[in-house]
Amino acid sequence: MNQLLQLQTLLITDPPPPSFLDPNLAAVKLISATSARSNPRHATLIFSVLPDPNLHVWNSLLKALADNHLYSLTLSHFNSLLLLRPHLLADEFTFTSILKSCAALISFADGEASHAFIISHGISSNIFVANSLVDMYFKFGRLDDARKLFDDMPVKDVVSWNTIISGYSSHGDVNGARQLFDRMSEKTSVTWSAMIAGHSRAGDVRAARYLFDEAPQKNTVCWNAMISGYAQNERFSDCLKLFRSMLLKSSGVQPNAATLVSVLSACAHLGALDSGQWIHKYIDRKHIDLSLFLGNSLADMYAKCGCIQDARKVFDQMREKDVISWSIIISGLAMFGHSDEAMSTFHEMLQRGIEPNEITFMGILSACTHSGLVDAGLEYFRLMRKEFVISPKVEHYGCMVDLLSRAGRLQEAENLIASMEVEPNVIVWGALLGGCRIHGDIERGEAVVCRILELDPEHSGSYVYLATVYASMGRLEEAAQCRLKMREQRVSKTPGCSWIEVDHSVHEFFMGDRSHAQTDEIYAKIGQLRKKMRLVGYVVNTSVVSQSIDEEEKEDAVLMHSEKLALAFGLISLKKGEIIRIVKNLRVCNDCHDAFKVISMIEERQIVLRDRSRFHQFKEGFCSRKDYW
Repeated sequence: MNQLLQLQTLLITDPPPPSFLDPNLAAVKLISATSARSNPRHATLIFSVLPDPNLHVWNSLLKALADNHLYSLTLSHFNSLLLLRPHLLADEFTFTSILKSCAALISFADGEASHAFIISHGISSNIFVANSLVDMYFKFGRLDDARKLFDDMPVKDVVSWNTIISGYSSHGDVNGARQLFDRMSEKTSVTWSAMIAGHSRAGDVRAARYLFDEAPQKNTVCWNAMISGYAQNERFSDCLKLFRSMLLKSSGVQPNAATLVSVLSACAHLGALDSGQWIHKYIDRKHIDLSLFLGNSLADMYAKCGCIQDARKVFDQMREKDVISWSIIISGLAMFGHSDEAMSTFHEMLQRGIEPNEITFMGILSACTHSGLVDAGLEYFRLMRKEFVISPKVEHYGCMVDLLSRAGRLQEAENLIASMEVEPNVIVWGALLGGCRIHGDIERGEAVVCRILELDPEHSGSYVYLATVYASMGRLEEAAQCRLKMREQRVSKTPGCSWIEVDHSVHEFFMGDRSHAQTDEIYAKIGQLRKKMRLVGYVVNTSVVSQSIDEEEKEDAVLMHSEKLALAFGLISLKKGEIIRIVKNLRVCNDCHDAFKVISMIEERQIVLRDRSRFHQFKEGFCSRKDYW
């Protein structure tokens, strides 16, 4: 950009004669270059100083604005073109930008007016314009109009077919997309990719994989469609496996930045640090540019794998940073309980002129929640609404209710729920229920459970809470009724699941899981740990079990929690001194938390556990969260 500005300065201070360089041609090149550097404001300034811009310059500006998602400005400048330069007849390049903007804004009136203008000027048969019209009507949700335009096209190219296949797929009509796909005489890799992506968006990953396997030639776009499909449908292990297959193929197909973004997302969700680090080395080895999206994905992977310092290094290396970049670091610090650093990073972001968004505030409010900073949390909540005029979403309210509830300020939490600008959901009421559980407010807890069950009659946590509370009070008949009601309504708890990565392979465990190839060794290790833990005074906390079974069975059930199985596998598989990293899909229970502290001491191992919303770092018998979680 600096070199570009130097060239522009030279054109201004020592302009060549028009016979040597047409000012309009220079403007087209400058506008295009500044747009490519995501600087549409400068592109507009260049345009504004031209005394008599021709149609090519107008088209360059419209494209620059549309490419940078300034769709309303694109339409506004188009209207200026019609008013100020009626002699300049808009062409196909004008309308590709205009139709793109109408589609993005879902502006029916502007879209239909543009369509009428196109017909009156006799350019509706132009293939670029026709493809843009088909895409626009699909974005409007008017599938019949899009199909009619497609059928009436005198000439169709591969973009035409891809547009209509993607259009049907994006609206969930995979059968319609498949019929068109089968009609094509020539199917390029891009077309196969459109079908694969369509099935993936519709959640039909099996069909997407079938098409992927059938594709005669798979280019990078085709591989990306399937890898991204697995990531979008939360098939993260399959995403990593397919990526490894891509690397092993001898076809010469190489992953690009888009591939790596999808794979890093899978690594982040699974906590697959080894795979994520390998990708980082691959980026360096192949000299792949650390673009904004790739840099954000890499930083996010490190943050979610518990390596916040590595995430910060990537962040510092990025040439370009946006609000998402800052939000990743703030949220990562929050998950680790580093509230002071999260707050200082937030204020550094403000000093640099980056305006926070709702994701940033979710991160900073989480930082306050994880550390019990009630007053700071209330101040940031006020700042979000008053200073930055961001309307809180249900997630922000849930975070604040959780913060107040954990601090024992249950009445304030309930008052906040009553004042919410959006309808409170199960998560918000669940945060209050968590506070009732921590502080033993049974009467309020029962009332909250009624609210939750009104919203979600199959909410397992409410039944379990009541059953556990009644059992602890000796009200065994009522506890049994809760469990009976769960069975009658076929309510089932979300199964606990834990992941651990060993030798670049992610291993998955469920409670009581015996499907692993090393099951016998894992359970033998559990037995050894049980004996060692008893010797240092550890007693199994069976209160986390709500089933009506005897005490010994409860102990066995607790010892078979998924995170304990993953930990046992890590202990027998990873070398002494290696950090054991585990990811769990639910909140870690009290017993597993206490057990991990003891095991970190007796086994002399550092354990990092990421549960549903935070990290726990266990070392020498202590947890980094100081038991506030």
